[in-house]
Amino acid sequence: MSKIFLTKIRSLLSDNPKWAGLFALVIALTLGGTTAKAQLAGKIPRIGILENTAAGSAINLKPFRERLQKLGHIEGKNIVIELRYWEGKVERLPDLAAELVRLNCDVIITSGTEVAEAAKNATKTIPIVMAFGSDAVRRGVVAELARPGGNVTGMTSVGDEIFGKRLELLKEMIPRLSRVGFLFSSDWFGAEYTLKETESTGRLLQIEVQPLEVKGAGDFERVFQAATTKRAQALSISGGGFLASHRKRIIELAAKHRLPTMYNNAQSVEEGGLMTYTYDRPYNFRRAAEYVDKILKGAKPADLPVERPKKFIFVVNLKSAKGIGLTIPPNVLVRADRVIR
Repeated sequence: MSKIFLTKIRSLLSDNPKWAGLFALVIALTLGGTTAKAQLAGKIPRIGILENTAAGSAINLKPFRERLQKLGHIEGKNIVIELRYWEGKVERLPDLAAELVRLNCDVIITSGTEVAEAAKNATKTIPIVMAFGSDAVRRGVVAELARPGGNVTGMTSVGDEIFGKRLELLKEMIPRLSRVGFLFSSDWFGAEYTLKETESTGRLLQIEVQPLEVKGAGDFERVFQAATTKRAQALSISGGGFLASHRKRIIELAAKHRLPTMYNNAQSVEEGGLMTYTYDRPYNFRRAAEYVDKILKGAKPADLPVERPKKFIFVVNLKSAKGIGLTIPPNVLVRADRVIR
């Protein structure tokens, strides 16, 4: 574009305010994609988020918001975030998901498989981005990873083999380990399959896996007493929002019964749990923000491949180990990505 032409354009725009406004509109529609169109039409993009608890949300959404801001989406300025908590109560999910649909959200973010399923059941048109959850293909949330189809995309787990890896780490930490309690909630969708996979790994390691089912909020003391009665030498905590919402109670009881416990997420270890081997959740939420950015710019969920975690972290809490009288072998400790002292 020549300097003479640019000079004429500037002169035209300065002398004709109406032309300047029209020119700005054309540029915004051309370059800004869906977000710009929505804003020029008087509608700020609305992002609905279904989170488990307020405490977990504060941690999870920090990297999500930071990444969104770097991509130009600033809450309160050019996007609106609608945040809803289900607090480990699966029965609340259908109503909360329906509420976000009624608000006409432009995209919905989900945390956990049960949340993704509830959102998918609530809408077939609004894009849904999974921040994390168990195997989305096996659960039928998406058709396949490369071509998810429908309106759901985002991040999913590697499958239940991660529970086998956790069992291996427990065995390395406690060489004479022969009995491990597997704590799970009766309302977690993946419980039966995950238990079978964990038992299969247990047989290879010559470890008896003892099912410990929690049926309600008042059931934890009974379950931990059952673990003691069965002479469990350690515990492995399953996934699911219900157990995540009661992690403080689980941490307290594990310490009380002096049971080395492998948790499902790093937050539990930061709050006093012994250890976890899990995917890097902040990375997942940063990637979820990137999915949102693409969708607001016009991409379709069906065309965005679902990703599995690429980075895993092993976190150990030495203070908790000392509290239950456990000495962690140096060969295990040296492999930790993070050690809390």
